[in-house]
Amino acid sequence: MSPYTKQEISKQAKEENVRFLRLMFTDIDGIVKNVEVPISQLGKVLNNEMAFDGSSIDGFVDIDKSDMLLYPDLSTWLIFPWTVGEGGKVARFICDVYNTDETPFEGDPRSNLKRILKEMKQAGFTEFNLGPEPEFFLFKLNDEGQPTRELNDHGGYFDFAPTDLGENCRRDIVLELEALGFEIEASHHEAAPGQHEIDWKYADAVEACDNIQTFKMIVKTVARKHGLFASFMPKPVEDISGSGMHFNMSLFNEKGNAFYDENDEEGLSNTAYQFMGGILEHAKAYTAICNPLVNSYKRLTPGYEAPVYVAWSGTNRSPLVRVPSSRGNSTRIELRSVDPAANPYLALSVLLKAGLEGIKQAKSVPAPVNKDIYSMTTIERYENEIESLPQSLNQALKALKGDKIIQEALGEHILERFIIAKERDWASYKKSVTQWEKDRYFKTY
Repeated sequence: MSPYTKQEISKQAKEENVRFLRLMFTDIDGIVKNVEVPISQLGKVLNNEMAFDGSSIDGFVDIDKSDMLLYPDLSTWLIFPWTVGEGGKVARFICDVYNTDETPFEGDPRSNLKRILKEMKQAGFTEFNLGPEPEFFLFKLNDEGQPTRELNDHGGYFDFAPTDLGENCRRDIVLELEALGFEIEASHHEAAPGQHEIDWKYADAVEACDNIQTFKMIVKTVARKHGLFASFMPKPVEDISGSGMHFNMSLFNEKGNAFYDENDEEGLSNTAYQFMGGILEHAKAYTAICNPLVNSYKRLTPGYEAPVYVAWSGTNRSPLVRVPSSRGNSTRIELRSVDPAANPYLALSVLLKAGLEGIKQAKSVPAPVNKDIYSMTTIERYENEIESLPQSLNQALKALKGDKIIQEALGEHILERFIIAKERDWASYKKSVTQWEKDRYFKTY
C-alpha cells in the first residue's frame, strides 16, 4: 500500500462520498476493535486527536488511566467497496494506540511489533516478510441469522462444486479482497469438510499482520451475505483436521534475501540456519502466543496434519518447521504450528525475536528429519532428540513463564495481561463439565 498524504486522503474522501470512518486497532487477544466516526471528524482523526476509553478494552489499562489516543497509519487508508445510505461509503484506518503524553502504548500489539522490528534493524537487517496461509470453516446460519454447527459442505482437499458448496462464497471473498488491493495467489477447499483456504502475496511484517486482520473481517462479512458463518476457531469440529495459519517468513538485508546462499547444499545461509535454530529453541515458549486458546491444543494432536514435534525438514510436512523448495529471493522458513486465533502482531513479534536470538547466539540446528515423524515410535523420536510441543494451554503458559527471550518480545505489560487472561481461561475450562464426560461417565457411575 502506498502512503497517502493528509491532503490526498481528504480529497479522496470527498470524491468517493465517504460518510463514515472506521478506526481499527487490535487488542491483546487479537480481536479487531474499531471506533466509527462520521467523516466530519476526519480532520481530528488526521491530527491524532481521536481519544477513546482504553479501560473498556480487555488487557489495556485500568479505569484510572483510561484516556488513550488512536494514531492512524496513513498508509492503511482504504475505502471499502460497499455502500451505506444514499450511496455513501465507509473507509478505514488501522491505528496505533498511544498514551496521552504522545508515547506509544506498551500494551498495543501493533506498536510492540514495531519495537521488535527496530531490534531487527539494529542487527543489520532491513525487512522481515510474512506470507500467511489462514484456514477457516464455513457453517450454515439458521433462519434467525445465528450460526449453527452444520457445515456448509462435505468436500475435501481441492474439491469443486457441487461438492464444494463454498466455492461461490470463496470467489466473492477473493473479489472483495482484490478490490482492496490483495494479490491473491490461491483459493481452494481444504482437507476437512467445510474448510477453506485463501492465500495472498507476502508483505513486510506490519502490513502482513494488518492484512490478516482485514482478511478476517472480509471473510466474515462476505460469508454472512451467503447465509454462512465463517469461523477461525482452530478446532471447531472434532475428528477432522483443525485450521492452521502457516507463517512463511523471510529476512532481508541490503544484499537481498538473508536466508539464501547459492553455495550451500540446501541453498540456505548461516543466517537461515541460525534463525531456524532460534525458532526451534524457543518453540515451546512461543506456543502460548501462536496457539492461544484452550481449543488450540485440540488441533495440535497427532494424526490431523498439525505439527506437534519440534524438528525441521524440506519436503517433509510432519515437522514444526519446513523449508519450501523455492530459492533466491523466495527463500523462506515455514512455521506450521500457528493457528488463526493467534494475534498476528504478537505471534510475529515472538517469532522474530526468537529468530534474531538464534542469529545472535549463532545457534546450530539439528539434522533435518526427512522421515514421517507421525509414523515414528516414541523410542525413535527419543533417539532422534525430537521433542513435542506443549499439549495444553496450561503447559504452554508454563513454558512461556520460563523463557526470558519470549517474555522480552512481549514486554512487561502484554506479558502480564496475556498470562492473567489465559490462566483465567484455563481455570474456567478445568471447572467445566464437558459433553464428553457426561456421555462417558454419567450412566456408568
